[in-house]
Amino acid sequence: MSAATREERGAGREGLAAALAASRARLSLVASLFALSAVAWWWTVGRMRGMDGGPGTDLGTLGWFLGVWVVMMAAMMFPSVSPTVALYARMSRRRSPLAPLVFASGYLLAWGATGLLAFGISAGGHGLLDGNISWSGAGRWLAGGTLLVAAAYELTPLKDVCLGKCRSPLGFLIGSWRDGLTGAVNMGVRHGAWCVGCCWALMASLFALGVMSIAWMAFVAALIAAEKVLPWRRGVTYGTAALLLALGVLIVVAPGSVPGLTIPAHGAPAMQMP
Repeated sequence: MSAATREERGAGREGLAAALAASRARLSLVASLFALSAVAWWWTVGRMRGMDGGPGTDLGTLGWFLGVWVVMMAAMMFPSVSPTVALYARMSRRRSPLAPLVFASGYLLAWGATGLLAFGISAGGHGLLDGNISWSGAGRWLAGGTLLVAAAYELTPLKDVCLGKCRSPLGFLIGSWRDGLTGAVNMGVRHGAWCVGCCWALMASLFALGVMSIAWMAFVAALIAAEKVLPWRRGVTYGTAALLLALGVLIVVAPGSVPGLTIPAHGAPAMQMP
Protein backbone atom coordinates (compact mmCIF):
# COMPACT_ATOMS: atom_id res chain seq x y z
CA MET A 1 0.00 0.00 0.00
CA SER A 2 1.40 3.34 -1.02
CA ALA A 3 1.98 6.17 1.44
CA ALA A 4 -0.59 8.28 -0.41
CA THR A 5 -3.24 5.59 0.01
CA ARG A 6 -2.50 5.23 3.71
CA GLU A 7 -2.78 8.99 4.13
CA GLU A 8 -6.13 9.04 2.30
CA ARG A 9 -7.50 6.25 4.50
CA GLY A 10 -6.22 7.97 7.62
CA ALA A 11 -7.85 11.22 6.57
CA GLY A 12 -11.07 9.36 5.81
CA ARG A 13 -11.11 7.75 9.28
CA GLU A 14 -10.41 11.11 10.90
CA GLY A 15 -13.22 12.72 8.91
CA LEU A 16 -15.63 9.94 9.89
CA ALA A 17 -14.64 10.24 13.54
CA ALA A 18 -15.15 14.00 13.41
CA ALA A 19 -18.56 13.57 11.79
CA LEU A 20 -19.61 11.02 14.41
CA ALA A 21 -18.43 13.29 17.19
CA ALA A 22 -20.36 16.21 15.75
CA SER A 23 -23.46 14.02 15.41
CA ARG A 24 -23.17 12.89 19.04
CA ALA A 25 -22.78 16.52 20.13
CA ARG A 26 -25.96 17.52 18.29
CA LEU A 27 -27.87 14.57 19.76
CA SER A 28 -26.64 15.55 23.22
CA LEU A 29 -27.83 19.11 22.61
CA VAL A 30 -31.29 17.95 21.53
CA ALA A 31 -31.46 15.59 24.51
CA SER A 32 -30.50 18.48 26.80
CA LEU A 33 -33.29 20.65 25.40
CA PHE A 34 -35.80 17.84 25.92
CA ALA A 35 -34.50 17.35 29.46
CA LEU A 36 -34.85 21.08 30.16
CA SER A 37 -38.37 20.91 28.77
CA ALA A 38 -39.20 18.00 31.08
CA VAL A 39 -37.86 19.89 34.10
CA ALA A 40 -39.87 22.95 33.04
CA TRP A 41 -43.04 20.84 32.79
CA TRP A 42 -42.37 19.40 36.25
CA TRP A 43 -41.80 22.87 37.73
CA THR A 44 -44.88 24.30 36.02
CA VAL A 45 -47.11 21.48 37.25
CA GLY A 46 -45.93 22.19 40.80
CA ARG A 47 -46.48 25.93 40.52
CA MET A 48 -49.96 25.60 39.00
CA ARG A 49 -51.26 22.94 41.37
CA GLY A 50 -54.46 24.18 42.98
CA MET A 51 -54.77 27.26 40.76
CA ASP A 52 -57.85 28.26 38.79
CA GLY A 53 -57.48 26.54 35.43
CA GLY A 54 -60.46 28.21 33.78
CA PRO A 55 -60.70 31.03 31.24
CA GLY A 56 -59.89 34.51 32.48
CA THR A 57 -57.96 33.45 35.56
CA ASP A 58 -56.04 36.13 37.47
CA LEU A 59 -52.47 36.41 36.13
CA GLY A 60 -51.01 37.52 39.49
CA THR A 61 -48.18 40.01 39.74
CA LEU A 62 -46.04 40.88 36.74
CA GLY A 63 -42.88 39.31 38.18
CA TRP A 64 -44.63 36.07 39.13
CA PHE A 65 -46.40 35.77 35.79
CA LEU A 66 -43.26 36.44 33.72
CA GLY A 67 -41.30 33.85 35.68
CA VAL A 68 -44.00 31.23 35.13
CA TRP A 69 -44.48 32.29 31.50
CA VAL A 70 -40.80 31.89 30.54
CA VAL A 71 -40.66 28.44 32.12
CA MET A 72 -43.90 27.53 30.33
CA MET A 73 -42.38 28.57 27.01
CA ALA A 74 -39.33 26.41 27.67
CA ALA A 75 -41.63 23.48 28.42
CA MET A 76 -43.85 24.02 25.39
CA MET A 77 -41.34 25.20 22.77
CA PHE A 78 -38.00 23.50 23.36
CA PRO A 79 -39.06 20.13 21.88
CA SER A 80 -40.28 21.67 18.62
CA VAL A 81 -37.40 24.17 18.31
CA SER A 82 -34.69 21.59 19.05
CA PRO A 83 -34.10 20.72 15.34
CA THR A 84 -33.41 24.40 14.62
CA VAL A 85 -31.01 24.68 17.56
CA ALA A 86 -29.26 21.49 16.43
CA LEU A 87 -28.86 22.90 12.91
CA TYR A 88 -27.49 26.13 14.35
CA ALA A 89 -25.07 24.10 16.49
CA ARG A 90 -23.81 22.30 13.38
CA MET A 91 -23.24 25.59 11.58
CA SER A 92 -21.52 27.23 14.56
CA ARG A 93 -19.49 24.33 15.98
CA ARG A 94 -16.16 25.92 15.04
CA ARG A 95 -17.08 29.27 16.55
CA SER A 96 -18.29 28.71 20.12
CA PRO A 97 -19.66 25.64 21.94
CA LEU A 98 -21.85 27.96 24.03
CA ALA A 99 -23.50 29.55 21.01
CA PRO A 100 -26.43 27.05 20.73
CA LEU A 101 -27.44 27.60 24.37
CA VAL A 102 -27.16 31.36 23.92
CA PHE A 103 -29.29 31.03 20.77
CA ALA A 104 -31.95 29.17 22.79
CA SER A 105 -31.81 31.88 25.47
CA GLY A 106 -32.42 34.55 22.81
CA TYR A 107 -35.36 32.52 21.59
CA LEU A 108 -36.84 32.61 25.11
CA LEU A 109 -36.25 36.36 25.29
CA ALA A 110 -38.62 36.83 22.34
CA TRP A 111 -41.28 34.79 24.09
CA GLY A 112 -40.62 36.65 27.36
CA ALA A 113 -41.39 39.93 25.58
CA THR A 114 -44.58 38.35 24.26
CA GLY A 115 -45.57 37.38 27.80
CA LEU A 116 -44.99 40.96 28.92
CA LEU A 117 -47.28 42.18 26.11
CA ALA A 118 -49.94 39.60 27.02
CA PHE A 119 -49.85 40.72 30.65
CA GLY A 120 -50.20 44.35 29.60
CA ILE A 121 -53.19 43.58 27.34
CA SER A 122 -54.86 41.59 30.12
CA ALA A 123 -54.30 44.29 32.75
CA GLY A 124 -55.29 47.08 30.35
CA GLY A 125 -58.47 45.31 29.25
CA HIS A 126 -59.38 44.56 32.86
CA GLY A 127 -58.99 48.21 33.81
CA LEU A 128 -60.77 49.50 30.71
CA LEU A 129 -63.79 47.31 31.39
CA ASP A 130 -63.78 48.30 35.07
CA GLY A 131 -63.75 44.78 36.44
CA ASN A 132 -64.24 41.23 35.32
CA ILE A 133 -66.68 40.10 32.68
CA SER A 134 -68.95 37.40 34.07
CA TRP A 135 -68.89 34.08 32.27
CA SER A 136 -72.67 34.05 32.10
CA GLY A 137 -72.53 37.40 30.32
CA ALA A 138 -69.87 38.36 27.81
CA GLY A 139 -67.11 36.10 29.17
CA ARG A 140 -67.79 33.06 27.06
CA TRP A 141 -68.29 35.26 23.98
CA LEU A 142 -64.86 36.74 24.52
CA ALA A 143 -63.31 33.30 24.97
CA GLY A 144 -65.14 31.87 21.97
CA GLY A 145 -64.30 34.90 19.83
CA THR A 146 -60.61 34.56 20.69
CA LEU A 147 -60.67 30.96 19.48
CA LEU A 148 -62.46 31.93 16.27
CA VAL A 149 -59.84 34.62 15.56
CA ALA A 150 -57.12 32.04 16.18
CA ALA A 151 -58.81 29.63 13.77
CA ALA A 152 -59.00 32.33 11.08
CA TYR A 153 -55.34 33.28 11.55
CA GLU A 154 -54.30 29.69 10.85
CA LEU A 155 -55.38 30.22 7.23
CA THR A 156 -53.68 33.57 6.60
CA PRO A 157 -50.59 34.14 4.39
CA LEU A 158 -48.70 35.60 7.37
CA LYS A 159 -49.20 32.41 9.35
CA ASP A 160 -47.96 30.41 6.36
CA VAL A 161 -44.80 32.52 6.01
CA CYS A 162 -43.97 32.37 9.71
CA LEU A 163 -44.61 28.63 9.89
CA GLY A 164 -42.32 28.14 6.90
CA LYS A 165 -39.48 29.85 8.79
CA CYS A 166 -40.07 27.52 11.74
CA ARG A 167 -40.29 24.35 9.66
CA SER A 168 -37.35 25.14 7.32
CA PRO A 169 -34.92 27.30 9.28
CA LEU A 170 -31.85 26.83 7.03
CA GLY A 171 -32.66 29.86 4.89
CA PHE A 172 -33.25 31.97 7.98
CA LEU A 173 -29.96 30.91 9.57
CA ILE A 174 -27.95 31.60 6.42
CA GLY A 175 -29.64 34.92 5.69
CA SER A 176 -29.50 36.21 9.28
CA TRP A 177 -26.12 34.85 10.33
CA ARG A 178 -24.24 36.81 12.99
CA ASP A 179 -20.95 35.66 14.53
CA GLY A 180 -20.15 35.50 18.22
CA LEU A 181 -22.33 35.15 21.29
CA THR A 182 -23.97 38.50 20.66
CA GLY A 183 -24.87 37.24 17.22
CA ALA A 184 -26.27 34.05 18.77
CA VAL A 185 -28.59 36.09 21.00
CA ASN A 186 -29.62 38.25 18.03
CA MET A 187 -30.42 35.23 15.88
CA GLY A 188 -32.26 33.49 18.71
CA VAL A 189 -34.45 36.55 19.25
CA ARG A 190 -35.12 36.82 15.52
CA HIS A 191 -36.07 33.18 15.23
CA GLY A 192 -38.22 33.52 18.34
CA ALA A 193 -39.98 36.46 16.68
CA TRP A 194 -40.84 34.29 13.67
CA CYS A 195 -42.13 31.66 16.09
CA VAL A 196 -44.27 34.26 17.86
CA GLY A 197 -45.68 35.25 14.48
CA CYS A 198 -46.51 31.62 13.86
CA CYS A 199 -47.96 30.75 17.27
CA TRP A 200 -49.37 33.91 18.90
CA ALA A 201 -52.94 32.96 18.03
CA LEU A 202 -52.50 29.52 19.57
CA MET A 203 -51.16 31.19 22.71
CA ALA A 204 -54.20 33.49 22.73
CA SER A 205 -56.30 30.33 22.56
CA LEU A 206 -54.52 29.08 25.66
CA PHE A 207 -55.61 32.22 27.51
CA ALA A 208 -59.19 31.67 26.31
CA LEU A 209 -59.21 28.04 27.44
CA GLY A 210 -57.28 28.48 30.70
CA VAL A 211 -53.69 29.68 30.77
CA MET A 212 -53.09 28.10 34.19
CA SER A 213 -54.46 24.72 33.11
CA ILE A 214 -51.80 22.06 32.55
CA ALA A 215 -54.20 20.07 30.35
CA TRP A 216 -54.83 22.97 27.96
CA MET A 217 -51.17 23.93 28.06
CA ALA A 218 -50.28 20.39 26.89
CA PHE A 219 -53.01 20.55 24.24
CA VAL A 220 -51.70 23.80 22.74
CA ALA A 221 -48.09 22.56 22.95
CA ALA A 222 -49.11 19.45 21.00
CA LEU A 223 -50.74 21.58 18.28
CA ILE A 224 -47.60 23.72 18.00
CA ALA A 225 -45.33 20.69 17.78
CA ALA A 226 -47.57 19.05 15.17
CA GLU A 227 -47.54 22.14 12.95
CA LYS A 228 -43.76 22.48 13.15
CA VAL A 229 -42.69 18.86 12.91
CA LEU A 230 -45.24 16.66 11.11
CA PRO A 231 -44.74 16.35 7.34
CA TRP A 232 -48.37 17.06 6.36
CA ARG A 233 -48.07 20.82 6.66
CA ARG A 234 -51.33 21.87 5.00
CA GLY A 235 -53.34 19.06 6.55
CA VAL A 236 -52.12 19.86 10.05
CA THR A 237 -52.75 23.61 9.64
CA TYR A 238 -56.28 23.11 8.33
CA GLY A 239 -56.95 20.49 11.00
CA THR A 240 -55.79 22.93 13.70
CA ALA A 241 -58.04 25.65 12.29
CA ALA A 242 -61.04 23.28 12.26
CA LEU A 243 -60.36 22.21 15.83
CA LEU A 244 -60.09 25.81 17.08
CA LEU A 245 -63.26 26.71 15.19
CA ALA A 246 -65.15 23.85 16.80
CA LEU A 247 -63.91 24.78 20.28
CA GLY A 248 -64.85 28.43 19.74
CA VAL A 249 -68.39 27.55 18.70
CA LEU A 250 -68.84 25.04 21.54
CA ILE A 251 -67.63 27.50 24.18
CA VAL A 252 -70.31 29.96 23.06
CA VAL A 253 -73.25 27.58 22.59
CA ALA A 254 -72.47 24.64 24.88
CA PRO A 255 -69.38 25.18 27.09
CA GLY A 256 -70.31 22.22 29.27
CA SER A 257 -69.68 19.89 26.34
CA VAL A 258 -65.99 20.87 26.03
CA PRO A 259 -63.92 18.17 27.77
CA GLY A 260 -61.54 19.54 30.38
CA LEU A 261 -62.90 23.09 30.32
CA THR A 262 -63.19 24.62 33.79
CA ILE A 263 -66.29 26.77 33.56
CA PRO A 264 -66.22 29.80 35.88
CA ALA A 265 -69.01 29.80 38.45
CA HIS A 266 -72.18 31.74 37.66
CA GLY A 267 -71.65 35.41 38.41
CA ALA A 268 -68.06 34.78 39.34
CA PRO A 269 -65.11 36.46 37.98
CA ALA A 270 -65.15 38.46 35.25
CA MET A 271 -63.28 37.26 32.22
CA GLN A 272 -60.00 39.12 31.76
CA MET A 273 -58.86 40.18 28.34
CA PRO A 274 -56.35 37.64 26.95
